[in-house]
Amino acid sequence: MKIFITRKIPEKGLELLKKEHEIEVNPHNRVLTKKEIINGLKGKDGLLCLLTDNIDAEVIHSEPKLKMIANYAVGFNNIDIKVATERGIPVSNTPDVLTNATAEMAWALLFSVSRRIVEADNFSRAGKFEGWAPMLMLGQDISEKTLGVVGTGRIGTAFALKSKGFNMKVLYFNKSKNEKLEKELNAKKVELDQLLRESDFVSLHVPLVPSTHHLISEKQLKIMKETAVLINTSRGPVIDENALIKALKEKWIFGAGLDVYENEPIIPEELKKLDNVVLQPHSASATFSSRSGMAVIAAKNMLAGLRGDIPPNCVNLEVFSKK
Repeated sequence: MKIFITRKIPEKGLELLKKEHEIEVNPHNRVLTKKEIINGLKGKDGLLCLLTDNIDAEVIHSEPKLKMIANYAVGFNNIDIKVATERGIPVSNTPDVLTNATAEMAWALLFSVSRRIVEADNFSRAGKFEGWAPMLMLGQDISEKTLGVVGTGRIGTAFALKSKGFNMKVLYFNKSKNEKLEKELNAKKVELDQLLRESDFVSLHVPLVPSTHHLISEKQLKIMKETAVLINTSRGPVIDENALIKALKEKWIFGAGLDVYENEPIIPEELKKLDNVVLQPHSASATFSSRSGMAVIAAKNMLAGLRGDIPPNCVNLEVFSKK
């Protein structure tokens, strides 16, 4: 069969696919336009896409032969799952393999913001360092503080568990009780407002669904402590970016660490000018092992779907209940 891949992924995944099928990979190191995706999909049985690709109804309906969509990402809000399901097309994602890498990036951002690492690095490179001073680059302590985790799925749980060495009080906001966190960290499940009010650090780990769009906006930012740090490695639109810019400018909170943005790849110029925010280019999963592992999982999902089997990480299992 024939597979279209919207951007080059690590070789391990490509090799797996080549053993059984014919593949065509986008030759450009950039995000394709919708028209380019539709053209590339012509005559293909499988589509391996990225979270940066908008796989909407028009794309899905453009190729009658399409049998499988494998997303190279944990999230799948970039794909119209309803339309794919209606057409009987399985859709898969790549969970687990990037859990630790993303949790580690959230911690890296937390430290960077709290201890003003990027700001201090820029200060030093600019030749402004004239020796130790008692008030130079004062930041926030991390040990013994309160950590608020919003969303305790795989990544949120892994993130929270890494707090053990800092002896932190852990609060979490989640639909269901997290027995693991409560047992290992004595974590407490609370409502979002209480978490925001009491936490010194707030880290977001929720999927982007209608109920989480602008979950953190002006109201929520005003609840937070003036000394608090906000971290987002989930999805950009979970935070109202304009409200965050205002909060950072007016010092409602101490700072923020962002790996994702509301209108990627656009990062507002106002945000770039602020010293109390650390900006990453959506690279939380960017370790050699994680990205290679994602490629292998996406390939295995694709191969299973094209065989007519249930992909290991299928996100719309109802497709198979209809068959």
